[in-house]
Formats: sequence, C-alpha cells, structure tokens
Amino acid sequence: MRTTIYFRWAASLFLFIWLTPFLAMAEEFNAIPEKGMVTLIDLGAKKCIPCKMMAPILQKLEKAYDGKARIIFIDVWENRDQAKRFGIEGIPTQIFFDKEGKEVYRHGGFMAEEAIHKQLAAMGVEPPLQKNQAAPDASGLPPEKN
Repeated sequence: MRTTIYFRWAASLFLFIWLTPFLAMAEEFNAIPEKGMVTLIDLGAKKCIPCKMMAPILQKLEKAYDGKARIIFIDVWENRDQAKRFGIEGIPTQIFFDKEGKEVYRHGGFMAEEAIHKQLAAMGVEPPLQKNQAAPDASGLPPEKN
C-alpha cells in the first residue's frame, strides 16, 4: 500500500515537472501574434541552414524593434503543432501580422534584413535608429539640420 502511494506521488511529480514547460509554451504560443503590436514570426528550425543564417538577423531586429514590433522565432521541429497552426509548407517562413493580429504578408525562404525593415516600414513600424544616426529633437529634424 505504501509503495503504491509513493509510486503515484512520484509519477505525479514526474509528470508535473515534465509537462510544465510544455504548458507554459502552449500559453506563450496562444499569445502569438501579439494583439496591439505588429508581429513578425519566423518559423524555422535551429538546424536548418537558411534558418541559421537568419538567426543573427532576427536577434538584431528583436533588439532594434523592442517596444515597436515583436520579432519571434518558433522552431517547428520542436513545436510541430505550430507548423500546422500557421500552415507552414517550407522553412524558414516569415509571417507578418498587423496590430489586430491579421496576417498581412508571408515570405518563404531566407529573408534579408533590409527586406524585413521594408516590410515593417510598410506596415507603419518606425524604423530603428542607425548607430551613427542622432535622435531627432522636438522639431522632428536631426540635430545637424536645425
């Protein structure tokens, strides 16, 4: 009897520990695309060559557009349900959603950084400042033009 109780307790603990990350991910995925913010989802895999080429670009864009747009990577080899959810036929695939969560644009294959900037700008997202670019003052003009 005591062994049965211990076994059930251990099995429950194991399942809780094992399933918790998946439940958290499911909640996170349900919040994608993020309502109220333009969202770019890159669906790929960590081991796919074009996806690996995009990884540093996406990391850079995520920092540059912080607070302006969400940049999200989903590994569809680890999260196959998300590939089905978004109708992915090949990787990488980039999907752009407007602030209401409506799909606006879809691209299959490697997407260059400049093309992503252009698409986000076409959706009304203010481009990030370049490293050498000064922030505009109250007049809206860069400091050297005042």
